[in-house]
Amino acid sequence: MAPVLEKINGPEDLKKLAGRELVTLAEELRQEIIATCATNGGHLAPSLGVVELTIALHRVFSSPQDKIVWDVGHQAYAHKLLTGRRERFRTLRTLGGISGFPKRAESVHDAFDVGHSSTSISAALGLAVARDLRRDRNKVIAVIGDGSMTGGIAYEGLNHAGHLNKDLVVILNDNEMSIAENVGALSNFLSRTITSEFVHKIKKDVEGFLEGLDGLGRNVLQVAKRAEESLKGLFTPGMLFEAFGFEYIGPIDGHDLDLLQETLERVKRFDDAVLIHVLTKKGKGYRPAEENPSLFHGVGPFEIATGKVIKGKGGAASYTGIFGETIKKIAAEDDKVCAITAAMPDGTGLTPFAKEFPTRFFDVGIAEQHGVTFAAGLAAEGYTPVFAVYSSFLQRAYDQVFHDVCLQNLPVVFAIDRAGVVGSDGPTHHGVFDLSYLRSLPNLTIMAPKDENELQHMLQTAIDLGTPAAVRYPRGNGYGVPLDQNFHALPVGRGEVLRDGKDGTIIALGTMVMPALEAATILAGEGIEMTVANARFVKPLDRELIISLAGRNCPLFTVEENALQGGFGTAVLELLADEGFADIAVTRLGFPDQFIEQGEQPELRACYGLDAQGIAARVREKIHG
Repeated sequence: MAPVLEKINGPEDLKKLAGRELVTLAEELRQEIIATCATNGGHLAPSLGVVELTIALHRVFSSPQDKIVWDVGHQAYAHKLLTGRRERFRTLRTLGGISGFPKRAESVHDAFDVGHSSTSISAALGLAVARDLRRDRNKVIAVIGDGSMTGGIAYEGLNHAGHLNKDLVVILNDNEMSIAENVGALSNFLSRTITSEFVHKIKKDVEGFLEGLDGLGRNVLQVAKRAEESLKGLFTPGMLFEAFGFEYIGPIDGHDLDLLQETLERVKRFDDAVLIHVLTKKGKGYRPAEENPSLFHGVGPFEIATGKVIKGKGGAASYTGIFGETIKKIAAEDDKVCAITAAMPDGTGLTPFAKEFPTRFFDVGIAEQHGVTFAAGLAAEGYTPVFAVYSSFLQRAYDQVFHDVCLQNLPVVFAIDRAGVVGSDGPTHHGVFDLSYLRSLPNLTIMAPKDENELQHMLQTAIDLGTPAAVRYPRGNGYGVPLDQNFHALPVGRGEVLRDGKDGTIIALGTMVMPALEAATILAGEGIEMTVANARFVKPLDRELIISLAGRNCPLFTVEENALQGGFGTAVLELLADEGFADIAVTRLGFPDQFIEQGEQPELRACYGLDAQGIAARVREKIHG
């Protein structure tokens, strides 16, 4: 029973609550978030840390007239509960349920879609400029996490916003407690003083007066500014943000509801760019998340009483884990191999590498663009950097892959994790475009393993190449196949036939090879004998194998866990057209021209006909007409 939360059907209901009810509401919000994440999984620790901040924002401002932009979006669970989605909250991150991130199509209170990082300031500035062009008077607030401040676009946004000096509020949610000593009476006093409407107005009036005087007045103003900056710099990190043109406030305790509301009420009257530095505790209110915020940043289902993560049914090791062990073994034999991650050492399986080879491991933060160019610099000096990165995150560095790696033909290896559908994080995180956006780049070899053992050999192949290479592999467990202890390079651009049949051919890539074999077994029971080939390489394609299979004049099917536009199937069509096989019947199986919704991986593959039954159904339909 949540007696206070049940009263909240929208932000305006918050304004009716008494102060003592707000404390109860914060606790009830945390209980609901914990209970939902324990069942569905989710980004628990980040959302628990901003409960009081979310309450204060919706108490002081008036959404949806006032626009709140969350960065990154996984901080927004309490926001969803307070903005009319309480009754559907238990569907969070499930197929057909509400998104784990802000989504404009879901609610008028979600001002901007976000699932990745560092975009809030730029987006909020766009909203603020649009407001001014319309001559409206609503407020725009960007809430950015400290991790997001490692992304370069955050500083590009700060720079432009400070230059324009629009009516914009940026809240820096610092949840790493790196400057916790600044929380206390002195910093609260400074923040209250700086946010005083009287002090703010006097400061602006005096600045205007001195700027209107001759050189002496301007000199006095410069001395005054230096004195103010020295005081702020002594007690706070505000000088950086002041240099960008923002009025800096803080740091303040992000769990003190009264102080948060008081500060926001005062800032609400400002009409220029202001940044509020808020200190919060990640995982606040749930001890396991407080003690292990990294684990509970994004967690699967768990036991509430103990915080113990509920494991799956067991089985084989994950592709990510196999990658981590493989790259560690290769690096032990080759001291030129380095590993790079963009703030995801655990998620990409590089934590063991970091412990064993600390001088050859680099976490660049949420800065994929920098990570790629940094890797290119290492490669230019004779090293072999392996950049382990999620497929959808590599999109942010496309220009650097083009200019800094492929154009110079440098031996950077892209270990592309989370290729294909990833599950409940949904369309912002599905890795279904990497084949399409990488395939057109010259000098880049692209491959995908059928199982975890082939992944090992593909990593060795990529490292041995001496040119740009990408290996894409899925989220989740492998098949439990035996793992070779010695790795060898595969013949570049060569696939393999795994099963022979007279009625047609399925050329499958990566995660689709095993379902294609299973589909062939299903069809064989119906008297349809299909050849199944493992493509292995998207670029270069196995020209000889594909032409040989096309020459049988039987129906040809390509299967990939990628968008059909520009993907593996398109590459096969291009090859066949170039070789004079334009009339052969080719059916491409993959994802259609749309963003794929959230849902568990097996659910989504079944929805789009990319499981064994779906593949068999398409083959059956084409062969029987």
